[in-house]
Amino acid sequence: MAAETKHTSGEITAIRRADGESRTLAASLPRLVLEARRIAANVIHGLHGRRRAGAGESFWQYRRFVSGEPAQRVDWRRSARDDHLYVREQEWEAAHTVWLWPDRSPSMAFASRQARDSKLERGLIVTFALAELLVAGGERVGIPGLMNPTASSNVVDKMAQAMLHDDAARLSLPPAFVPSALAEIVVLSDFWSPIAEIRDMLAGLSASGAHGALVQIVDPAEESFPYSGRIEFVEPEGGGIITAGRAERWAGDYVARVALHRDEIRGETNKLDWLFSTHTTSRSAAELLLFLHSGMMVSKGSARIATVKAGRVA
Repeated sequence: MAAETKHTSGEITAIRRADGESRTLAASLPRLVLEARRIAANVIHGLHGRRRAGAGESFWQYRRFVSGEPAQRVDWRRSARDDHLYVREQEWEAAHTVWLWPDRSPSMAFASRQARDSKLERGLIVTFALAELLVAGGERVGIPGLMNPTASSNVVDKMAQAMLHDDAARLSLPPAFVPSALAEIVVLSDFWSPIAEIRDMLAGLSASGAHGALVQIVDPAEESFPYSGRIEFVEPEGGGIITAGRAERWAGDYVARVALHRDEIRGETNKLDWLFSTHTTSRSAAELLLFLHSGMMVSKGSARIATVKAGRVA
């Protein structure tokens, strides 16, 4: 009976949390869309410099088939001439797809008094604004597992509606999928996931040759740990509670652990020549948008996120 009661209580808590999150997101999305469009309009156009190569009918290249892709993508005529399976890529598909992943998991709802937005709001604003700019520049934009790539002029509305009608669990990291070899991927998350999960995600996304950027969005309080006295810390996704008798004594170890975690992420992205950067929600959303937009580059046969050695927006 005790176990049954505990299960029921946990289920009720989960339903209430999901209901509250959906109502909050539904209420805030119109404002976030407007804010994203305002920011996008203020960013100088023309920094990206993409060249349109056609509507997708032109042959681009053959590439090796990657495990996990749909079998119907295999070009059997080309594969019959070799010991490997090959996929025929079209030019538009290969060079003009940008996948954006805003983390909408419960931990992203956190906002301290020093923040301009919650981490969730900031991630959505930058995602929407970046999508608007990319589509205006001739790109196709999609959300892994949620929205297929589109070049529609109302891409932001499509993204917002897809999120509002999304009944799936809120994942911290993108679901497993196989992007085309020249696709670009931008993941905006707080990246408090274990390094092993982040490493697996990167391995899957880069297996086909795609490149991208990981942007860690954090609250100012998560940077400096400004707590003292007796504090209860609640983990929003696992439900655990940790009590600190004198929280100020934890600050040094906390800051060191965060630095170590970031070094580990940076080490993984450096191996793949991906970009890793951090952004604090006390800073301007336009600053992050300009950083991402200006960091993108393309040349014939290569679409990727430019590695910015400074690599930090915080």
